[in-house]
Amino acid sequence: MRDLKDLKFFGRWRYEIELEDESLMKAMNTKPYIIPKAAGRYQKKRFGSFNIPIIDRLIGRLMTPGHFGRKHKFTSYRASGKYYKCLNIVIKAFEIIEKETGENPIKVFSKAIENAAPREEITTIEMGGARYPKAVDISPKRRVDIAIRHIVWGAYHKSRNKGKMYEALAKEIIAAYKNSIDSYAISKKLELERLASSSR
Repeated sequence: MRDLKDLKFFGRWRYEIELEDESLMKAMNTKPYIIPKAAGRYQKKRFGSFNIPIIDRLIGRLMTPGHFGRKHKFTSYRASGKYYKCLNIVIKAFEIIEKETGENPIKVFSKAIENAAPREEITTIEMGGARYPKAVDISPKRRVDIAIRHIVWGAYHKSRNKGKMYEALAKEIIAAYKNSIDSYAISKKLELERLASSSR
């Protein structure tokens, strides 16, 4: 019987993930899959997204790009809703990442998530009819969700007027991997943590 550790994403990239933050490892499903498609089987379970493969979570976010900045009437990009179209975007982006960094793209992507995951954010507390902001710690699951969301938003914003989506996604992941301020996800993380530090 074939060992699961030998499985590679599309038979090309081994699931190598090295994170310094162990709490994020628990919030990311790093089991090897040839095609990581959960097909919604974990939706009705509590904390079901813990079981969704990390690449599948990226593809799911690509299918729902969200709005452009604070202008909710403008979407970031046309959401195709086609799983395999978004899967092809990820594969082409991973090919670019492997070519430019010389590293395993899954390892680069997981490190980009760790770098882009904010540790604090602001919530609103109401006491006696008055509302005021309060800094709160973010759970590991939400940290991963926010990081993936900002990586995808950054890629869609960069590809909005020019360039291919897979090229923009590769650039955004590489920038987050290098902890560069050119990354939309890194800049949003720093903004969130700066606002949270001022509301302690």
